[in-house]
Amino acid sequence: QVQLVESGGGLVQAGGSLRLSCAVSGIVFSRYAMAWYRQAPGNEPELVARISNGGFTTYADSVKGRFIISRDNRKNTVYLQMNSLKPEDTAVYSCNARQLVPPSDYWGQGTQVTVSS
Repeated sequence: QVQLVESGGGLVQAGGSLRLSCAVSGIVFSRYAMAWYRQAPGNEPELVARISNGGFTTYADSVKGRFIISRDNRKNTVYLQMNSLKPEDTAVYSCNARQLVPPSDYWGQGTQVTVSS
């Protein structure tokens, strides 16, 4: 059974920091690209950051320079360090594991991040 379990969300003041974690089990973690998505009420899901199985990272323009995605293949965990948080970062953050060959795609249940002004 594949599980992606996010943690680390919560309420923080603008300018603060949070670190999200996503613990993965049931797959060969090192073979998967990992990503964080977020969705605010009334908005479409947005890709926040992605890290390839080789460690290559990409970020949404809205979070570049503030967020850092990383992975620990020994712990089967992906992280999202979020700094200089803004109220517009408020959303449910979900992690995603994706492999192209063979194609497979898994999601966590999400964790709420709320940034107060």
